[in-house]
Amino acid sequence: MAASSPVAKLGAELFGTFWLVFGGCGSAIFAAKQIAEAEDGRNAFQLGIGFLGVSLAFGLTVVTMAYAVGHVSGGHFNPAVSLGAAVSGRLPWKELPGYWISQVVGGLLAGLLLLLIAKGKPGFTAEGNMAANGYGDHSPGNYSLVAVLIAEILLTAFFLIVILGATDGRAPKGFAPLAIGLSLTLIHLISIPISNTSVNPARSTAVAFFNGNGAPGQLWLFWLAPLIGGLLGGLLYPLMFEDGKLKFGKATA
Repeated sequence: MAASSPVAKLGAELFGTFWLVFGGCGSAIFAAKQIAEAEDGRNAFQLGIGFLGVSLAFGLTVVTMAYAVGHVSGGHFNPAVSLGAAVSGRLPWKELPGYWISQVVGGLLAGLLLLLIAKGKPGFTAEGNMAANGYGDHSPGNYSLVAVLIAEILLTAFFLIVILGATDGRAPKGFAPLAIGLSLTLIHLISIPISNTSVNPARSTAVAFFNGNGAPGQLWLFWLAPLIGGLLGGLLYPLMFEDGKLKFGKATA
């Protein structure tokens, strides 16, 4: 199969990140909490998908787009994944800036469309309601900066190890998107209460400025922690499971 063109790769990363943000954050904004009243008008019941549904939505976005365009760009949809891929030799360093720009642009486009749709509901206010990430008072469970930092680094590092392992030439063929999507689902099940789950700077950037309410000021952590985790995962996998052969961006076929 011929190698994908640079334009095709960047387009795949833009569309994939758009879908991740639109599907994942969209499920949190529109479907996570839906209260319906019973016919007697007194008893209300929950129709929303909750944490489990949002976790599945994020995982499904990755599964579907990894199958759709993963063969074009590698299916990163995440600056931390691209960094880990470069460190581990799966992506040339010269391609990293283009991947990051495409991912951030795709995420921001999704965030903008989510805002436009959400404003179609009477009474909707974007502040605090755009599925932004946060720590302290802006954490769903009021977890501290240090707790969020540790969780985001650890979970991103393990995400990279799963990705690099599932796409290793020795791994079973055809199952990588499922393993990666299920891994992201598990990550969300663990950490939505901690930070609303980032492990992806593009996902965090996509909604932070539309959300306001402290999210833009805390965005630095959701770049720093996932990038550290991506770096660690990109280093650990080849060191532990590829005979210590670090290629540092000298991508192999």
